[in-house]
Amino acid sequence: MATSYIIGPFRLDANDAILFRNGTPVALGQRAIAVLRALLERAGNPVSKDALIKSAWAGLIVEESNLPVQIAALRRVFGDEPGGECWIATLPKYGYRFVGPLSLDTSSIAAAVPDSPATTEALSLPAQPAVAVLPFQNMSGDPEQEYFADGVVEEIITTLSRFRSLFVIARNSSFTYKGRSVDVKQIGRELGVSFVLEGSVRRSVDRVRITAQLIDASTGAHLWADRFDGALADVFDLQDQIARQVVGRLVPKLEHSAIERAKRKPTESLGAYEYYLRGTAAIYRFTIREANVEALQLFRQAIECDPEFASAYGMAAYCYVKDRTNRWPTDDLARDIAETDRLARNAVRLGRDDALALATSAGALAYVVRDLDTGAACIEQALEINPNLMWASYFAGFIKSWMGEPEAAVAHLMYAMRLSPVDPLMPLMQAATAHAHFFAGRYEEASSWANAALRGTPKLLPALRIGASADAFAGQIEQAQKTVTRLLQINPNERVSNLEAIYGPYRRPDDAWRYGEGLRRAGLPE
Repeated sequence: MATSYIIGPFRLDANDAILFRNGTPVALGQRAIAVLRALLERAGNPVSKDALIKSAWAGLIVEESNLPVQIAALRRVFGDEPGGECWIATLPKYGYRFVGPLSLDTSSIAAAVPDSPATTEALSLPAQPAVAVLPFQNMSGDPEQEYFADGVVEEIITTLSRFRSLFVIARNSSFTYKGRSVDVKQIGRELGVSFVLEGSVRRSVDRVRITAQLIDASTGAHLWADRFDGALADVFDLQDQIARQVVGRLVPKLEHSAIERAKRKPTESLGAYEYYLRGTAAIYRFTIREANVEALQLFRQAIECDPEFASAYGMAAYCYVKDRTNRWPTDDLARDIAETDRLARNAVRLGRDDALALATSAGALAYVVRDLDTGAACIEQALEINPNLMWASYFAGFIKSWMGEPEAAVAHLMYAMRLSPVDPLMPLMQAATAHAHFFAGRYEEASSWANAALRGTPKLLPALRIGASADAFAGQIEQAQKTVTRLLQINPNERVSNLEAIYGPYRRPDDAWRYGEGLRRAGLPE
């Protein structure tokens, strides 16, 4: 039997030390192959420089500087795939870690080459039980109740994700399967999970029925199914019951007290909850200004119904982040900043155990209010409360970049993308990763990530800006100029001098200078 590692379209035949791409051998030296094998054998875990040197130069004494040469060769090969140059993460002062797509095949070599796109895109499974909660079917017969069924699922995801012993796929990726008939085995491969939870919601005037079933994604076998009936006022308890049973199945030794700590009613007011769910449905229409205005109004109505609804304050503050990011015009910028500050600080005050409220507030305080220190403190608290919240890792990536910690930023963003591997927000996460690499001085990698973001959203302004600046510093002036031309076609008013408002609150002055200087070199008017 031959052991093969499947890495997207690549296959490493470990026995013969050959790397194939779509069945064709790749020109790589044996040192690089040995380093790659050592990384794959401990995929997802840090591997020290000493261990890698011993694997590639067994019995020899060599300079540590030889190792980055082999890493660079591997990154060049993987760089032909979107994001592939980042499959090997650098761990400063320690070593490296493989974070790319990976599966192991111990059958014959001929069977090791993936034939289908689904197999090619298979993600390696994390160490802890991994679960995806799919959108529940709305059985109410009223399309207007769709938001309520989605809200039930979101709360179940939130409850499950608070457990460090579980790996829970983010809402945005789970919801890409909404309205689609997809085999659970394919979902398991695409999301990199072992278990799938699906179900339905039926709501009458004052009653609700929720059915749920847990499925083994590798076999399609049903592990558990149940039905939960109750008064509409008890919907949070019903959601907790489902989460409790799922956790009980996946983590048999989990303490009951931990389950109790994870229960969180977002609000006691069903009216506030209704407005919040409608606002959430609107805000996920990410690029539409009218949807953002609608979402803000709905979050304000939720706050009117329950003035202590922390998540509603946090999401309302996030609406202003979207305004600033998209450069949507405002009548009074100072007023908007003051209102963002008020909303975010109320969310922090009321939501000390609410990771979503803390994460959205962290982003708003750091980016709009420019209170980077408070934003950083909030994001650390959010990550401590809920390590599986995609929003927390996403905003942590931005904040770490602004604080001058690009390596930490890349790590957070890579984890956010793994938590939500088919997220509609993926281009934004890729653009954020491009920023982190740019501030680390890795201009070619920054350009690659920016291009990946633009393939998903061709008019994404942050990706165009950072891509142009990165190409300029990488010496690719012609490409940088083409990108600036596209930028000006989308927004003729773009100027280096008027971008200060959308630059991040950079702790290192040189970062802001480099961003602007790259755009100048690319030809953006002053």
